[in-house]
Amino acid sequence: MKQAGKTVLGADLGAGLAVAALMLPEAVAYAGIAGLPPARGLVSAVAGCLVYAALGRSRFAIVSPTSSAAAILAAALAVLAPAPGDAGSLATLAVLLVGIIFLGASLLQLGALASFVSRPVVRGFAFGLAITISVRQLPALLGIPAGGAGLWTLVAQLAAHVSAMNGAAALTGVAALAALLALKRFPAVPGALLVLLAGIAASFFLGLSGRGVATVGRLSVHLAAPALPALDWGTFARLVQLAVPLVLILFSESWGTIRTLALRHGDDVRPGRELAALGAANLVVGLLQGLPVGAGFSAGSANEAAGAQSRRAAAAASLAMAAAVVVAMPWIALLPQPVLAAVVIAALAEALKPAPLIRLWRLGRDQYVATAAAIGVLALGIVNGMLLAILLSVAAMVRRMAAQDVVRLGRLPGTHDFVDLARHSDAEASPDVAIWRPAEPLFFANAEAIFGLVSRETPSGAGTLIVSLEESSNLDSTALEALIEFDQRMCRRGRNILLARVRDPVRDLLRAAGAADLAGRCYYSVADAADAAAGSRPQG
Repeated sequence: MKQAGKTVLGADLGAGLAVAALMLPEAVAYAGIAGLPPARGLVSAVAGCLVYAALGRSRFAIVSPTSSAAAILAAALAVLAPAPGDAGSLATLAVLLVGIIFLGASLLQLGALASFVSRPVVRGFAFGLAITISVRQLPALLGIPAGGAGLWTLVAQLAAHVSAMNGAAALTGVAALAALLALKRFPAVPGALLVLLAGIAASFFLGLSGRGVATVGRLSVHLAAPALPALDWGTFARLVQLAVPLVLILFSESWGTIRTLALRHGDDVRPGRELAALGAANLVVGLLQGLPVGAGFSAGSANEAAGAQSRRAAAAASLAMAAAVVVAMPWIALLPQPVLAAVVIAALAEALKPAPLIRLWRLGRDQYVATAAAIGVLALGIVNGMLLAILLSVAAMVRRMAAQDVVRLGRLPGTHDFVDLARHSDAEASPDVAIWRPAEPLFFANAEAIFGLVSRETPSGAGTLIVSLEESSNLDSTALEALIEFDQRMCRRGRNILLARVRDPVRDLLRAAGAADLAGRCYYSVADAADAAAGSRPQG
């Protein structure tokens, strides 16, 4: 047992060191995306990873700054247009708000919030965001003096100032990017760290700063109480409005990563616990004046590939990174900005591939909302694009649930199975009985329309209608009233209504609403209801 324990501990330590090599350059680069000092990214990676290792449940998740969170924070700071010098304190308040919202969502058991941002919308948003971030890195990568606020303004400035490109910076950035992309073919090699070290060496031996190549500069990591800005109510309310969708995006990305890795290995993870762990991580990071943190898929996958066996790997990565920062801080100051830009673009290489969107078009499912999310980010900016992405997710869900779609069922010969008559030519339907199944759960937006459709589509010769409620585990008051009114209307027309696949909560609700007679015509299966309609068994 001791030998096995040593093996697991050794695997965790090895994975932690490998992940730390990936985290360090990315943390510095993501701070640059947010327009904040590199020290904020480093502190965030160390603290976020350590807090999650103590409170989270995924043995692979690495909670640190992510490119999407950094870009959204940068856009939020730009929207709020703080006075010079206020960006840091405003960012601190934003991160604290993210932590508070996460903890509040955990207390209210709102883990299902992640479902409101569908995967196709997240993919479209990520694709548009990856393009935006990459374009914004081009001035630093190529040494071009451009810095437009909007994406298209920046593109125009890049085109106009291409002749002012710094040759040394461009050569450094392009060489770093080429090396990073080439090293991606060898997952076991810490490509980002090697390129970072090569960049520092080139800066030292070739005197790149003297050739006009910008460097990170002196880092200052110190612990102090966070300085919060004095905001008017309007600005604070706007900051809260931007923090809520940031939480949704962060949790969607984090929960997707955590759940995917957990399913691969049969681990048990729960959204409520992860909400609390992410909330605590962001709260601590906010107190340390860092960046928003979440569980990015690339870092989690790297931890898994490196052989992590428990959350000790994340703790080891955090401590190794802290030690590296203390030892290497003077050297990190020499890191060329074009190399950091290359690290960011290379980290987004997978997100820049349009394959996930192309797959949706081939499947013919959700392709419009995914594409609209990508275009929204490019056309409207990151913040408005993010809000549009969330709105599209909710709109797609409402549209699907509100669909007025019902299926007529028939029995397969010699069985108790009832299937869609339109899909199964061998299914049999009685001319006296029409069996219908709503395709979506009944609720206030679709109940009346669905019952109206059933009434219109039922053949005139069918004296009995069976409605299967297998999709509806419960009913709201509007759907309940629509069902009772439908039964009364059909009874006045001389038709008998039976309900199949009715759950107990729906039966209880019918009795509480005074519709005991209809509750007595409920059955647990379609076959039982069909037999009752045929007179082979008593109703009720």
